[in-house]
Amino acid sequence: MTNFADMQADNLITVSHLTPIGPIEVTLCDTGIVSLDWSDAPAGHDNTSLPHAATGWLGQLDEYFAGKRREFNLPILTSGTPFQEAVWRELRKIPYGQTASYSEIARAIGRPRAFRAVAQACHVNPIAIIIPCHRVIGADGSLTGYAAGLEIKRQLLGLEHRVVRMEVD
Repeated sequence: MTNFADMQADNLITVSHLTPIGPIEVTLCDTGIVSLDWSDAPAGHDNTSLPHAATGWLGQLDEYFAGKRREFNLPILTSGTPFQEAVWRELRKIPYGQTASYSEIARAIGRPRAFRAVAQACHVNPIAIIIPCHRVIGADGSLTGYAAGLEIKRQLLGLEHRVVRMEVD
């Protein structure tokens, strides 16, 4: 992950991209994705105004939703505290179709009692799906918290579980 704290706002482009779960708003520049968030905006974008690589980046999202991509090979630009950056790096290690608890993430980053802070870092995650905070669950296995709502979290986890089950069968 690259930190984008010094990026100039005029280098950023925001597009709405349609997914099977609803439109997402993607903010990017010529060097990477800055944010990916669920949106109420109608989907649609003009590929001619996007940086050349961005059309491929959006294609990776389409492949994910089609069940054809498990990992992303996208440049992402984040700007968080050192703690948040550590959490976001750890979230990217959760395998496709699997989950981890907030306390497991806290232990993995060497801060075993910071599970509430891990939950907060998940809540402010700027790049949903690619930094898969939807794969983080409560210690009892329950679905808890998701900035875009639990229904979207359920759908993302359901998509991943269906793909994994189809590969096993």
